[in-house]
Amino acid sequence: MPLKLAVLLICFAAVAAESPYRYYTWNVTYGTIYPLGVPQQGILINGQFPGPVIDSVTNDNVFINVYNSLNEPFLIHWNGVQNRRNSFVDGVFGTTCPIPPGQNFTYMLQMKDQIGSFFYFPSLAFHKAAGGFGGIKILSRPLIPVPFPPPADDYTVLIGDWYKTNHTVLRAILNRGKKLPFPHGILINGRGPNGTSFTVEQGKTYRLRICNVGLQNSLNIRIQDHKMKVVEVEGTHTMQISYSSLDIHLGQCMSVLVTADQQPKSYYIVVSSRFTTNILTSTAFLRYANSNSPPSGPLPGGPTTQVDWSLNQARSIRTNLTASGPRPNPQGSYHYGMINTSRTIRLASSAGQVNNKQRYAINSVSFVVPDTPLKLADYFKIDGVFHVGSIPDAPNGRGIYLDTSVLGTDYRTFIEIVFENYENIVQSYHLSGYSFWVVGMDGGQWTSASRNQYNLRDAVARCTVQVYPKSWTAIYVALDNVGMWNLRSEFWARQYLGQQLYVRVYTASTSLRDEYPIPKNALLCGWAKGRHTRPF
Repeated sequence: MPLKLAVLLICFAAVAAESPYRYYTWNVTYGTIYPLGVPQQGILINGQFPGPVIDSVTNDNVFINVYNSLNEPFLIHWNGVQNRRNSFVDGVFGTTCPIPPGQNFTYMLQMKDQIGSFFYFPSLAFHKAAGGFGGIKILSRPLIPVPFPPPADDYTVLIGDWYKTNHTVLRAILNRGKKLPFPHGILINGRGPNGTSFTVEQGKTYRLRICNVGLQNSLNIRIQDHKMKVVEVEGTHTMQISYSSLDIHLGQCMSVLVTADQQPKSYYIVVSSRFTTNILTSTAFLRYANSNSPPSGPLPGGPTTQVDWSLNQARSIRTNLTASGPRPNPQGSYHYGMINTSRTIRLASSAGQVNNKQRYAINSVSFVVPDTPLKLADYFKIDGVFHVGSIPDAPNGRGIYLDTSVLGTDYRTFIEIVFENYENIVQSYHLSGYSFWVVGMDGGQWTSASRNQYNLRDAVARCTVQVYPKSWTAIYVALDNVGMWNLRSEFWARQYLGQQLYVRVYTASTSLRDEYPIPKNALLCGWAKGRHTRPF
């Protein structure tokens, strides 16, 4: 082959190959929205509510330049994106300074060794109650086999409870130390009852990425006369089991396949609240193409209010050990059940009053937001912002007290965390920067004997897990991601009033292999303001 022709072919191949870099520019503004039929102030991204979906592929580098056109600081968290070796851009105040009004900041994310369905949302100032959220898709690389045929289309379905009340009013209620009222309704992709539809063609199969982006309630979803086959949960391919309805707890995402195998017409999609005295319900439509027939018959009924139904469903969702994950090897090749844990941490929630104001706590410590992000204080060695070990490893029976709780852990250790729920509500916890194995959950009090019922073979790996009333949930975590990572309640009023902490995964190493330095464009605030960053 002539050299000139070879060079041309190489250049053409380089241009034709899909770039591993993706660039987004977002403008965050207030706007009037009508999700439940009345006008209210919402947070829009590029004029959209919900915000645009981030489409990416494993190992993509994603640059999102965010302009804050609000009248107050703004911060976005990437729920489930692990940001390997770079907790500086996690987008919660413990790691990242907010964007001041009228300014912009470029988040630099890498979808390192990840696939799956996730979402983003504003993490500051109770902005989540006003919108600003959207879906994140991380597709497998083209050469990595996926354990199901390509779907005819791929829909993001964001469900969540919602208030008609302005987020500033809700925030003021919490700041006064009061509890929030019950939500007014449920949204499906930003709209109330009968406001959303998904078009399908008869005989084809579709992927729905369903995320609960709400504020306080577990939700159930079902599709009239159709089954939902679960195939992925927060980055883990699962055993493909079909369900008539699915519980999706706060902060959780899962992918289902739905085959349009019924008579062409429209069918109800129903979302309702779980474990609540008053049941909130919303509807959308699954519309068959080329058919104008409306849905008929009653709405498909939801599950019983008994916890056992939901618990058994959760246990049935397990890892597909024969499927590849982000890399071309079976997900089950990591034998987590054969690794000895070096530490057990027990975390229990509680609610109570501090100085006559409502607070929530983990192991009696109600988190106090510092004036300087913890990660910046750690990086610049700023004293007085926090101290490691400010939260005990187990419940101690003390009353609630205030502190900036930071749990100290060591890099490359393998630990067990047990969430204990002594309350009568469903809890939901998220750990930033990590995917963990949900090895067990059950009612009653956890003891060391509870380990006898752990799933040590094919437990699902995910980043958000529920804990049922008067129950416990156990997870295994391989601490392989250095940084400062938020562990929090996804019940957003509880998170706002203290039910969170930070896990400091520490190593003395300064190698780039273990942790990236602070990004050159990092915003600096609090006691870190005026410091100098190194090039990145």
